Amino acid sequence: MLRKILLSSLIASSLGLSGVAAAETKVGFVYVGPVGDHGWSYQHDQARQAVEKELGVKTTFVESVAEGADAERVIRKLASSGNDVIFTTSFGYMNPTLKVAKRFKKVKFEHATGYKRAANVSTYSARFYEGRAILGAIAGKMTKSNVVGYIGSFPIPEVIRGIDAFTLALRKVNPKATVKVVWVNSWFDPGKEGDAAKALIDQGVDIITQHTDSPAPLQVAEKRGVYAFGQASDMAAFAPKAQLTSIVDNWNNYYIERVKAVMDGSWKSTDTWDGIKSGMVEMAPYGDAVPQDVRDMAEKIKASIVDGSFHPFQGPIKNQKGELVVKAGEVISDADLSRLNWYVEGVEGSIPK
Repeated sequence: MLRKILLSSLIASSLGLSGVAAAETKVGFVYVGPVGDHGWSYQHDQARQAVEKELGVKTTFVESVAEGADAERVIRKLASSGNDVIFTTSFGYMNPTLKVAKRFKKVKFEHATGYKRAANVSTYSARFYEGRAILGAIAGKMTKSNVVGYIGSFPIPEVIRGIDAFTLALRKVNPKATVKVVWVNSWFDPGKEGDAAKALIDQGVDIITQHTDSPAPLQVAEKRGVYAFGQASDMAAFAPKAQLTSIVDNWNNYYIERVKAVMDGSWKSTDTWDGIKSGMVEMAPYGDAVPQDVRDMAEKIKASIVDGSFHPFQGPIKNQKGELVVKAGEVISDADLSRLNWYVEGVEGSIPK
C-alpha cells in the first residue's frame, strides 16, 4: 500500500501536479451523436483522444445519448462511476447536467454551449459564427443563382447566430443573394439532412451550408453538381469536388487544459467562449473550386476577425423586416448574441416555435 502511495506521488511530481495523479484521474464524455458522425461528436471524440495521449488519463465516453431524461441517466452513471470530470457536449444536456451536479458536488462538470453554471459546473462554447461569416462571404462571391441553402438542426440561439452571421457576410459582398433555411429538428440524421439538401437544390440553391453533423448534405451536393460547406470537421473526403471549405471545431487544447486543472487542483467554474483567434474555430483547406481572389478575401476576413478590426455582427444590421436594429459602427453584445432569436434581412422563412 505504501509503495502504491509513493508511486502515485512520484507520478504527480513528475507531471508537476499537486492534485490527482494521471493514473488515478478518470474523465467522462457524453455525446449527442455517434463518434462516427464525422461532425460534432467526432470532433469532441478527437479531443478526448488528445487528452488521453497528452495526459495519460483514463477516459470513458457514451455516444448517441438523446437530450432529456436519457441524458440525465447517463450523466448520473458516469458521476457515480468515479469520474473526476465529465464533459457533456450538447445544448440539451444543460439541465440534466445541473441536476446531476447538484447531487455529486465533488465531481467537476463541463457543459458545451450552455449558459447555466454552478460551483462545480463550467460552460464552454466556440464562436462558430466567426467561421460562418467567412463561409457566407465565400458563398456570396461564388453563387450564380443568388439563392443559398442552409440546413438547420434546432432553432436555438447558437444555430440562429450562425444563420445570421452567414447571411450578413453573404449580402455584404452580394446584396442580391438570399438564404433559404430548412429545419430538420435533429443534430444527426443523414436521411433528413440529405432530403433537406435535395429540397433546397430543387428550389434553385447552388450552394449549401449546414448546422447538422453528417456529411449527407455534402454528398448530395457532390451528386447534384452544386457546392457546399462542411460542418465541425473537414469533410472533403466525402465530397472532394463539392466542398469549398469547412468549419473545424478544435476542442483539444481546451479539454487538455481543463483536465490538467482538475489534476492539479486549480479547476474553477468558468465560462469560455473562444473563436478563431484562440484556435478553437479553424477553417479547413479550400477546395479546388475556390478561386484565388476568393481565397484572398476569406483570409483577409479571417485576419480582421483575429486582430479585432472586424466583427461579424457589426452594424448597420437590419432585421428580416428591413428595420435597422444595430446602428453603423455598433456591435451586438455577447449577452444579446447568446440569446439571439431573430433573423437578419435576407433570410427567407420564419423561425420555428
